[in-house]
Amino acid sequence: MIKREDRHHRDFDDFLKESLKNPKIKAEYDHLQPEFAVINALIEARKNEGLTQKVLARKMGTKQSVISRLENGRANPSVAFLKKLAQALNSHLEIKFVSPR
Repeated sequence: MIKREDRHHRDFDDFLKESLKNPKIKAEYDHLQPEFAVINALIEARKNEGLTQKVLARKMGTKQSVISRLENGRANPSVAFLKKLAQALNSHLEIKFVSPR
């Protein structure tokens, strides 16, 4: 494994931290947080089940490209699709509205 100090490129986390100091970027990043959360939850659940995109798609009766678009943030799934996805991932769908702190 390459040590952080031996890298010759910028680490994404460092880039993100620096970028979020810009108020306009931070506002847009915060605006997109729900989409990021759905994407991360989908990828984590799929990996936890040990499924490839292709196998998950087959379980759902859809195409691998549909799963890929979801994971890349290029699709906006319906609640019905998310429920079907949860079933294929042996889980349940939970949606919350959280008051700001």
